[in-house]
Amino acid sequence: MADLAARLVGAPWAQVSLVHDDVHEVVASAATPTGFAPRREDRAQDTLCELVVLDDRVVVVEDAVSDPRTAERPGVLAGVVGAYLGVPLVHEGRTSGVLCAYGPEPRRWEQHQVDALVHLAASAAAELDLERIARDVERSRLRVQLAVDAAGVGSWDWDLATGALEWDDRLLELFGVDRDSFGGTIEAFSSYLHADDRDRVSAALRHSIDTCGDFHAEYRVVRPCGEVRWVQARGRTLCDQEGRAVRVVGAAYDTTDVHEGEARVARVLESMSAAFYSLDTSFRFTYVNAEAERLLGRSRTELLGGSVWELFPGTVDSGFERHYRGALASGQPSSFEEHYPPPLDGWYEVRVWPVPDGLSVYFLEITERRRAQQRADASAARLELLARTTEQLTEVLDGRTAVARLATLVVPALADWSVVSLLEDDGGLRDVGWAHRDPARLGLVERYADRRSRGLRDSSPLLRALATGEAQLVPSDAVTAVREALGDEEARHLVGELAPEALCVLPLTAHGRTLGALSLFWGSERGGPGVDDLATAREVASRAGTALENARLYERQRDLAEELQRSLLTAPPEPDHLEVAVRYLPAGVAAQVGGDWYDAFLQPDGATVVVIGDVVGHDSAAAAAMGQLRGLLRGIAYTTGAGPAEVLERLDAAIPGLLMSTTATAAVLRLEQGGSERADRTTALRWSSAGHPPPFVLHPDGSVVALEVDDPDLLLGIDPSVVRQERVEVVRRGCTVLLYSDGLVERRGQSLDVGLERLRRLLAERGHLPLQELCDQLLSELVSTRPEDDVALVAVRLHPEDQPRPAEAGPRVVPPGLG
Repeated sequence: MADLAARLVGAPWAQVSLVHDDVHEVVASAATPTGFAPRREDRAQDTLCELVVLDDRVVVVEDAVSDPRTAERPGVLAGVVGAYLGVPLVHEGRTSGVLCAYGPEPRRWEQHQVDALVHLAASAAAELDLERIARDVERSRLRVQLAVDAAGVGSWDWDLATGALEWDDRLLELFGVDRDSFGGTIEAFSSYLHADDRDRVSAALRHSIDTCGDFHAEYRVVRPCGEVRWVQARGRTLCDQEGRAVRVVGAAYDTTDVHEGEARVARVLESMSAAFYSLDTSFRFTYVNAEAERLLGRSRTELLGGSVWELFPGTVDSGFERHYRGALASGQPSSFEEHYPPPLDGWYEVRVWPVPDGLSVYFLEITERRRAQQRADASAARLELLARTTEQLTEVLDGRTAVARLATLVVPALADWSVVSLLEDDGGLRDVGWAHRDPARLGLVERYADRRSRGLRDSSPLLRALATGEAQLVPSDAVTAVREALGDEEARHLVGELAPEALCVLPLTAHGRTLGALSLFWGSERGGPGVDDLATAREVASRAGTALENARLYERQRDLAEELQRSLLTAPPEPDHLEVAVRYLPAGVAAQVGGDWYDAFLQPDGATVVVIGDVVGHDSAAAAAMGQLRGLLRGIAYTTGAGPAEVLERLDAAIPGLLMSTTATAAVLRLEQGGSERADRTTALRWSSAGHPPPFVLHPDGSVVALEVDDPDLLLGIDPSVVRQERVEVVRRGCTVLLYSDGLVERRGQSLDVGLERLRRLLAERGHLPLQELCDQLLSELVSTRPEDDVALVAVRLHPEDQPRPAEAGPRVVPPGLG
C-alpha cells in the first residue's frame, strides 16, 4: 500500500505508520528513487505525521520550509521533506495511524491525489481491522480450547445427510475408545449407552431433530472394559434455509464424580436420624429424606415441588416463615425452636442454611424434650417457691406479718388469687393477707376478705378445713359452693364478680394445732389445679404453719427474755435539775438474753453515778454474770462512796475472788457539784472506762466531745491488779451526757469508727430534742428492726439550776435521806 501510494500521487517516498504509546512505528514504506531509506521509528513530536494525529484530519503541506507548521521540523531542516501529504488511518473512531507521501522538493498536491490517498487509507484501516479481528479470534479460540481442555469437555458433530458422526479426541477418551475402533455412526454411539438409558437418549435426540431445538441428556456409558461412567451432554440441531434438520452438534463431559458425590450425600441424608429437606428460592420442596417424610406425615410424592406455605399453612406468619425468609434474604444461617399446631402438634428444633439455589433445612422433633423441660422447669419453679416461702416466712419474726406474705407468694405461681386467715387467741378468725394476679381486681379480693367471715356457715370449706385440719377441695363450680356458705350479701356478690372456677382451702397446722388457713382460687381461664399444684400447695401450707408456730414461740421466748432482762434493770433516780433517760433493746434473736446493762443511782454524798456495761456473750450465763457485776458495782459504789476508777478496781478484784469467770466492758461516770461548781453553774464529770466505747458529751452550742484517753484501760476480768485511769471534765449546765453499749454503733461489715462518727453526727443534729425523744431518735436511726446485738443506753441532761425543774424532766425522784 505504501508503494501504491507513492505511485498514485507521484511522490518520491510514502509510508504507513501506526501510533501507540506516543511513538510512531513505521510498519511499511516505499521509495521511487534509490539511496533513501526512512528510519523505522521516530518520536511522534519530531515527525510531520504528528500533525495528522493531533488534528485528526488530512494534512497538506506544499512548501514545508515556508509553512509555519513544519518549518522547524527536523526532517524539513535536514532537507528531507519539502512537501508532505498525510491521511489519518481511522480505527474504532480514533486515529491509530497515518498514510503519507512526501518528497524533498516543494510541490502542488492535486485534489484527485488527495482523494486517492484518502481511499487508500480507508483500505489500509480495513486491513488493520481484519488483522486485529484475526488475532482476537485466535486468542478467543485458544482460551475456549484451554477452558474445554480444563473442563474435560469433548465435542461431536453428526451429519444427518451422510450419517457420519465425528468425535474429538476428548470424547473418544471419555468413552474409552480410539478413533479406529469407533464406528463413527449414531448406532456405534448407542452401543456404548447403558441399556436403561438408551431409549431415553434416543428420544431426546429425536425430539431435538424434529423441533430443530436443543438436546440435553445425562446418561451412563459402559466402556469396553466394563467401567460405567456418567456423561452430561448438550447439543443443538442445525437446519437449512427450508427448515430441514441437517446436522446435530454438541459437547459432553464426565459427571461421574458428581453423581458419586451426590449418591454419597443422598445415602448420608437417607440414613440420618434427623429430618432434612431443601427448598428452592420460591420455597418449594426439592428434596426430602425419609425421616422428614415421617415427621411431616407426607410422602415425597406429595411434598416435592409443593410450596411449604401451602402444604403446611401453620408455618405462615410464624417463626418458621420469619426465619426462612430472613435466612434467604440475609444469606446467614439461622437456628430456632418453634411449635407447629395440630395436626403435627409438636415442637421442632430447626436449623436453616442458605445455599445458592434456596435453603437447606435440618430439623428434629423435640416435643418430648420440651415437655420434659417444662416439667423440670415446673419442678424447679415449685422448689423455688418452697424455698422462697421458707425464706420469706422466716426472715420476719412477727407471725402475723410473716404469714400475710404467704398470699403474694403463691400468686400467680399456684393460683389466680388467694386469702390467708389466722385464728386469734380468742378463737376469732381474721383474714390477714390477700393477693390477685390482676392488680385491678385486688380491691375486690380485699373487700371480699373483709366481709366473708361475717355470718360464715359451718358448711363453708374454710371452717371445715379449720375444724378438721384437712384440705378442702372444690374442683368445679366454686362460686355456687362459696355462695351457699356465705352469710353476708355483699360477700356473695363479690365472689360472683371474682368468679372462681375451683377452690382449695389448706389448713396451716403445726404440732397438731391448726393456726390458720390458706385459701386458693382458680379462674375459668386457668382451670382447676393439677396434682403437682396441690402437692406444692400442701407443702407451702405446711411450711407456713411451721413458720407461724415458730414465730409465735419466738415471740413468747423473746418476751420472756426481755422481761427477765428488764427485771434486772431498775428505774433511774431523778435528782433535782438532773434528767436521766434509759433505753434497753434486746437482740432480734429469740431467747438471746444479753449481757448489756445500764444503771443510775445516787451515792451517799448526793453525787449521781451512771454506769453502762456489757458482759461478753449472749446466753443465760452472760445474763447471770451481768446481774452479778451490776449488783457488785452498785454495792461497791454506794458503800464506799468511791470514785469511778476505784469502783472499777474493786470490782475487778472481786471477779476472781468470788470465782466469777467472766469478761466485761464498763464505763462509770460520777456527776459532782461542789461549792465552786455550783457558783460557776458547772458540773464536774469524773469518769473511768474499762475498755468500753467512750461516752459523749453534747454541749449547749451543739458541739460533741468524746470522753476518751489515748491508751484505754483493760476490760474487767483480765488483770485484777491493774491501776485504772480516772479523768475529770468540767461542763456547763445544759449539757447532755450519753453512755451506750456497742450494739448502738457496731454493725456487721461496718467499722466501729464509722458507727461512732454516725452517732456523733446524730447527736449534733438532734441534740435540741427533749431527752426522751432524743433517745428514741438515736435508736430509730442507728438500730435496725432486728438488732444484731443488745443495745443499752443511759442519757443525762443537766438542766440549768437557776430555773425551775422543767416539766419534761418528770417529777423529782431520789432515795430517802438523799433529798
